[in-house]
Amino acid sequence: MPIQGVLAVLVSGAREGKASPAPLSSAIGDREGCYTAGPARRRRESKGASVRRVVLGIIVSLVFLGLALRGQDFPALGAALRAADYWWLLPAIAVYFCGVVVRALRWATLLAPVRRLTWRQLFPAVAVGYMANNVLPFRTGEVVRAYAVSRQFGVSKTATLATIVLERLLDGLTMLAFILVAASAVALNSALRHVAIVAAAIFVPAFGLLVLSARSGRVVRFVYWIVRLVPRGVRQRAERSVESGFQGVAVFRSSAALGRVAGLSVLAWLAEAAMYAAVARAFGLELSAAIVLLTTAVANLATLIPSSPGYLGPFEAGVLLVLAGLAGVPRTIAFSYAIVLHAALYFPITLVGLLYWSKLQLDWVAIRRAESEEAVRL
Repeated sequence: MPIQGVLAVLVSGAREGKASPAPLSSAIGDREGCYTAGPARRRRESKGASVRRVVLGIIVSLVFLGLALRGQDFPALGAALRAADYWWLLPAIAVYFCGVVVRALRWATLLAPVRRLTWRQLFPAVAVGYMANNVLPFRTGEVVRAYAVSRQFGVSKTATLATIVLERLLDGLTMLAFILVAASAVALNSALRHVAIVAAAIFVPAFGLLVLSARSGRVVRFVYWIVRLVPRGVRQRAERSVESGFQGVAVFRSSAALGRVAGLSVLAWLAEAAMYAAVARAFGLELSAAIVLLTTAVANLATLIPSSPGYLGPFEAGVLLVLAGLAGVPRTIAFSYAIVLHAALYFPITLVGLLYWSKLQLDWVAIRRAESEEAVRL
C-alpha cells in the first residue's frame, strides 16, 4: 500500500471511547460505595484506553517505517550516512532554536489577554513541552507545558490550553500556506494534493469557528446558555472553564494581534524550513525553496497521524513523499536525510527540555494526578 494511501486512511486519528458510569449495586445500596467506585472505574477504563492507543501508535509507526524502508539499499544507506557532512548540523540546530524563541514570543502574545509574560519566562515551558511530546504519547507535551505555566505563574490551565489549541491551528494554516506557495512553483502530484485538501478541511473551518467564537457576542451568549443547562453541582466549575476558554482565545478579538501571531507563526516555521535546507546541504542536496517549504509542510502534517512518541515513521514517510515522490531524490538519500533531520529535531530540544524539567522541579506523577483529579471532579 503506498504511503499516500496510508496517510489518507490514518490522518483522522483514533478516537478514544468514553467510560460508562458504574452501575448501582441495588436500589437501596451503599451510595458512598457507588460514588467512589465510579471514579475508580473511570480511571481503570481510561488507563486501558491509553494502553490501546499506545499500542496503536506503535503499530502505526511500524507500518510507516516499513513503507519507508521498503526497497531501500541498506549498504548504500549506510554509505550515505557516513558520507554526510555533519558540520551542517551546527547552523541547522542554531536556526531551529531561533525558531523556538519565536514560538515562545508567539505564545506570550497569545497569553497576553490572560497574563502578560515574556518569551524568556515561557521558553522553559516550551522546551519542556517539546521534550514531553518527544518521549511521551498522545502529544502529552501540550498538557505538560500548560501545567508548567499554571504552576509557575498561576495562569488558568484551561485558558493556557486554549492558547495552545490556537497555536496548533496557526501551525496547520502555516503549513497549508507553505504548500500553496510551493504549488505556485512546482506541480503537485495527486498524493500531495490530497494532503493539501485534508489540511484545508481540518484547519480552515476550525480556525474560522474560533475566530467567530472570539468575536461574536451571540456565540458567547449561546455557550453560556448551554452551560446553564448542566447539573447544578458542576455548573459553577463549567462556567469558570468556559470563561477561561474565552480568555484564551481573546487575542483573536484584535485584528492587529491576530496579524502579529500569524506573522510570528510564519517566521517560526521559516526558521525550521531553514533548518531543513541546512541539513539537506549535509547530503549534497541543493533543494529549491519550494521543495524545502513543501517538505517542511508535509513532514509536519504527517505527524498529526497518531503514532509512537517522537512521530517516528510518519515524519520519515512525509519527507519521502516529497523528496522521492516529487523532487526525484533517490530513496536512499532521501531516507538518510530524513533520519538525520529527525534526529536533529529530536535530541537537542529533548535534552534542553530535560534540563528545564529538572530546573522547574516538575513531577510527571503529579501532572497525571492533577489530570485525574480534575477529570473525576467533572
